[in-house]
Amino acid sequence: MSFEFSASFTQFAKFLNDNQGVVGVAIFLLTLFLGWVSGIFSALRRKPKFVFELIPGPTFLCVLPTGEKFNGYDAHRLGIALYLSVANCGSSASSLHAIHIGYRWNLIPLTWSWFRFSLFPFWLKELTASLSDFQAAIGKSIKVFPFMFQQNFLSPVRPETFLQPGQSAKGVVYFEQSDSWGGCQPRVWKGQVRLSVRILDVFGGRHTKKFWVPVVSLAEARKFNPTFGKTLAELHGQPLPEDQD
Repeated sequence: MSFEFSASFTQFAKFLNDNQGVVGVAIFLLTLFLGWVSGIFSALRRKPKFVFELIPGPTFLCVLPTGEKFNGYDAHRLGIALYLSVANCGSSASSLHAIHIGYRWNLIPLTWSWFRFSLFPFWLKELTASLSDFQAAIGKSIKVFPFMFQQNFLSPVRPETFLQPGQSAKGVVYFEQSDSWGGCQPRVWKGQVRLSVRILDVFGGRHTKKFWVPVVSLAEARKFNPTFGKTLAELHGQPLPEDQD
């Protein structure tokens, strides 16, 4: 028995000696496989992963009629406020670089404009500076909601957009869409609209999620912010009908 084992070992050793290149490749491939299984390469490919949700507060969309006409259609602006909670659940730190809001236009189906603008989202890519804080009265106190990017007027807290793994941030993002007309607005379903929210990190990563957001009147929106819908009006000198007096 020992003689047979010795002979087999000798043959195996001779095989390894004669096929060093093949054995080297086999060992290399086995090392790659074991590294992949053990998650080594996953650890090397460190990247952020932003997970976000809407939280109770100033989250709504408002259609703002301008009182003007364009090609026979009523002109309007859109105001959108979202109160977001963002957490970095990835393996690398990163900063929030930008936030985009997308929606599909409310157009007549099977028309050329519908194929062009309703099958794919229209994106609002520029945040709008709010002229005042979003706030809510709670008894005799006033709760001020932090902004995600903008400095608050009534609070010294600075927005935190650089997130380590395991860290989170929350804040309001505010958009005003410039004058539009007709179906250049989201379709309303049972008092809500479907919005796509996309967060971009500084490494170019995109993190997208869809939400249902309530549609409210301008009076309701201004309970949270008395200057809601006024930023573009102030910039262009074109106040809304409610503010002309």
